[in-house]
Amino acid sequence: QVQLVESGGGLVQAGGSLRLSCAASGRTFSDYSMAWFRQAPGKERELVATISRSGATIYANAVQGRFTISRDNAKNAVYLQMNSLKPEDTAVYYCAAALAWTQSADAQNYWGKGTLVTVSS
Repeated sequence: QVQLVESGGGLVQAGGSLRLSCAASGRTFSDYSMAWFRQAPGKERELVATISRSGATIYANAVQGRFTISRDNAKNAVYLQMNSLKPEDTAVYYCAAALAWTQSADAQNYWGKGTLVTVSS
């Protein structure tokens, strides 16, 4: 089992920044690829960014150039630095872990409970 706990969400004005953190416990963190997904009201959960065990990254087109995913295996943590936030970034952000590096939500092995990010215009 892997337990994931997100933090860092909140209310921010458009153009502002937030840094989300996800603390992992349980099995060996470095064995897992990690990802951030988000789900806005009335919409499906979508991939924001993912990082492999070796540090390779993939971003959704909507956040490319504004968001940065990173991981610290020594701290069992993954982060999402979000800059130039837009109202359309408003969503619940979820941390996820998978043994296989994948962009699919269905293929993630573990999920956190999420943290709400609200971007006001």
